[in-house]
Amino acid sequence: MTEIKVGCCGFAKARKLYFQQFQLVEIQQTFYKPPDLATARKWRQEAPEDFEFSLKAWQEITHLPSSPTYHKAGLEIPPDEVDCYGFFKPSTEVFQAWQTTRDIAKILKAKVIVFQCPATFHPSAENIQNMTDFFTTIDRDDFIFAWEPRGQWNNDTIIALCKKLELVHCVDPLENMPAYGKLKYFRLHGGPGYHHQYSDRELIRLRELSTGPAYVLFNNMTMYQDALRFKQLMQAGR
Repeated sequence: MTEIKVGCCGFAKARKLYFQQFQLVEIQQTFYKPPDLATARKWRQEAPEDFEFSLKAWQEITHLPSSPTYHKAGLEIPPDEVDCYGFFKPSTEVFQAWQTTRDIAKILKAKVIVFQCPATFHPSAENIQNMTDFFTTIDRDDFIFAWEPRGQWNNDTIIALCKKLELVHCVDPLENMPAYGKLKYFRLHGGPGYHHQYSDRELIRLRELSTGPAYVLFNNMTMYQDALRFKQLMQAGR
């Protein structure tokens, strides 16, 4: 693989233009409400052969129905079923959500699937056990699983889980350093509200941190411009 891959979290421009500028995109739609398989096939067919997709796992795996992201996606969960979703619970619904995620990932020929957890997902014994059961039960195929914890997790716990479950610790490297992983998977969120545009100094620092193999994905309001600037910075440094 190319040592450093740069892209955006979502198609920040029309796909045809995006494919001309980048070799990587992280699909966000799969987190909110997955597209049908025909749409995934269309994206794969439109993309250049060497273009790489990664994607976020469906929120029904990681987030509780009380999350505002369910409302944003228009997902209506019956009141008597709310306890069956999210937090890697050992339920039929969670494993079905994984199957949907897996099917799309295989069509896109994705290598990396991101499991982003909410800040409310704490390192409780129950949550850790659910994670363990989930990742040791599902069919992993050849996927690389990146885990982005956003609650109060200490590095010792993160490292222990990543080692045991073969996960990559996904971070915003300008906020936290990755604790474990055979590659780096960076998601640049632009701070609270996603509004921050990265300075040249920050991008230079990011280049220093992006020793390969690494995926560097921008997820802020100016992600397209910042990703292009970072790509140009990387090319100038060769």
